[in-house]
Amino acid sequence: MNDTVILHAGATPSAPALVLRPWCVEDVAGLVEVFRDPALRHWTSSAVENEADAMRWVRGQERGWAAGDRFGFAVLEAHPDSVHRQLAGHVVLKEAASGKPSAEVGWTAAHARGRGVAPRALEALTGWAFDALRADGLERLELLHQVDNLASCRVAYKSRYVLDTVLPAAPPSFPREGHLHIRHRDT
Repeated sequence: MNDTVILHAGATPSAPALVLRPWCVEDVAGLVEVFRDPALRHWTSSAVENEADAMRWVRGQERGWAAGDRFGFAVLEAHPDSVHRQLAGHVVLKEAASGKPSAEVGWTAAHARGRGVAPRALEALTGWAFDALRADGLERLELLHQVDNLASCRVAYKSRYVLDTVLPAAPPSFPREGHLHIRHRDT
């Protein structure tokens, strides 16, 4: 896989089209801004307090692409009246090299919530993963979230990831029980 992958998700009546692309240095300032949101900070394990933290985070995303085992995408809103693209979220395909890939809705920026950004981004990521990893035999993707993260559960259902099982808590990463959702290639 190379880092020139760009995915698209169409506009809806309430939200502009989305562009998904690998994270880059130009995203640092936007990343710091979206991480000021307390709700985002509650659900993510990443801590981005300043530009140095954001740069480390972006470099980590770049390392995942280089290693071929973690493919993180910046989700940008493509406003039709502007060349400006506003950072709206993050989705990632993890553990691709292990043969047990899982998709993750990393987060959605506060300004973009409630407009279908996360399900559209996850759908674009899912389609790309099944196409890009077809030769490797990818037949299913997993999506995990804490049982009390109702927004992530709604995104999973909207994106046709079916609840498979409830997982026990596994602190510190998962301090509460979790839901494991599955999506098969032909779903």
